[in-house]
Amino acid sequence: MERLNQAIASVEHQGEGEGEGEVDVRRASQIALMSEHHFRRMFSTLAGMSLSEYVRRRRMTLAVASVVSGEEALQDVAVRFGYASADAFSRAFKAVHGVGPEGARRSGAVLRSQPKLTFTITIEGSTTMNYRIVEKDAFTLAGLRTRIPLIYEGVNPAAAEFVEKITETRWTKIADLSDQEPAGALSVHDAISPSREEGTELDYYVAAATSGPVPDDFDRLDVPATTWLVVESNGSFPAALQQLWPKAFGEWFPANPYQSAPGPEMVVTDFADDEQTHGRYELWIPVEKTPAP
Repeated sequence: MERLNQAIASVEHQGEGEGEGEVDVRRASQIALMSEHHFRRMFSTLAGMSLSEYVRRRRMTLAVASVVSGEEALQDVAVRFGYASADAFSRAFKAVHGVGPEGARRSGAVLRSQPKLTFTITIEGSTTMNYRIVEKDAFTLAGLRTRIPLIYEGVNPAAAEFVEKITETRWTKIADLSDQEPAGALSVHDAISPSREEGTELDYYVAAATSGPVPDDFDRLDVPATTWLVVESNGSFPAALQQLWPKAFGEWFPANPYQSAPGPEMVVTDFADDEQTHGRYELWIPVEKTPAP
């Protein structure tokens, strides 16, 4: 975590005046001794927002004093905080604070502040994390695909609507294709935006892991030979399932010589009741050994 916080400090140092979206993430990830993919993934999972969103919020937090004082022309403030025009700066300012620069100068305006982030590990001995490392040869995911927005908490309405439209016949057809771990009909996330910003779209599959032929009316995703981290949980849906990501990135990765790798993330859901409110869950994350420093 010390390395991660040093990387965040590097991002913070770059946060003012180096251009919108031009924070050197590669340099920050090198400080953290991680790949850029893993650094972005760990940040978004632990912080609950993408790295780009954090940088935007911090810049707009720092910009408030200059905007409210009115001592500088708005164009000068915009350039200092990395925006090419006053209009672009005003749009970013309003997206964060809910009001534009003119509204921020009015008496009683309510503005928002994004504090600096610091990550810590909380050690709790009352619970254990069940996990395993699985080496898998190449296989195919076969099933149905759609595009949905990334949502960090709560039920994803787009995913829920897609799942509800799958007929019983197709559910059975997908399940019958399964011939290896993870077994059964899976939820799969793929082609996730590098920013991992909430609201960006990703490919969402209901699919089975198979070595057999893929029916013509199904989508397919070929997965190369990969090492997988598999973490497990039990509890209410979707909270217990969604906690698997912060547990993996906040507890498991900092304590083990692995980092996440590009590739699909697969979820096994085994509901314990017909109402689908409780169940057992597995999250499969592609991983690779952390390079030696």
